[in-house]
Amino acid sequence: MAKTPSKAHPWHGISPGDKAPHIITAFIEIVPTDTVKYEIDKETGYLKIDRPQQYSNIIPALYGFVPRTFCGDGIAKLASERSGRVIELGDGDPLDICVLTEREITHGDILLQAIPIGGFRLIDKGEADDKIIAVLKGDSMYGQYNDLSELPIAVVKRLQHYFLTYKNLPDEPAVMELASVYGREEALEVIQTSMEDYANMPA
Repeated sequence: MAKTPSKAHPWHGISPGDKAPHIITAFIEIVPTDTVKYEIDKETGYLKIDRPQQYSNIIPALYGFVPRTFCGDGIAKLASERSGRVIELGDGDPLDICVLTEREITHGDILLQAIPIGGFRLIDKGEADDKIIAVLKGDSMYGQYNDLSELPIAVVKRLQHYFLTYKNLPDEPAVMELASVYGREEALEVIQTSMEDYANMPA
């Protein structure tokens, strides 16, 4: 009996797309209805439970990462240059992405095509942890937006609030800082830099 081909690893085995960084493939880990935070297991490529969502913070958009990207030295250097701060390291993970859509996507562990429109330059315990904001390709509501500056301010604030608070614990200092908010052109630069960081990862 022939062996069934193994599943491609979502981080290493899937291309970010022929039109990256302008149109990118995103792997979605969690959706707004999830009450558990899932994340990719770097060794096996399967989704694993990171932690139950202990508080009322719910991710306001589809959330995952861009395959074959890495937040390493290039991302840290870019964050330092643009924020005016000394940031020595990227967070060592693939580049995070939030994808806006009017459609209810009921589960993660899926691939989709996304169009970047901007991002948040977050600092997580001193490490660069960019979040790319994108729209689902072909989405009838969000597909009209080409830049983060065009989004309703309430949508932007909702995303910011989530990322600034989702790691907070009672009686402990906040760990996430928002260094800057940027538009489409800088988002493309961040994606390209993370793809270069991935290419330069040690074997």
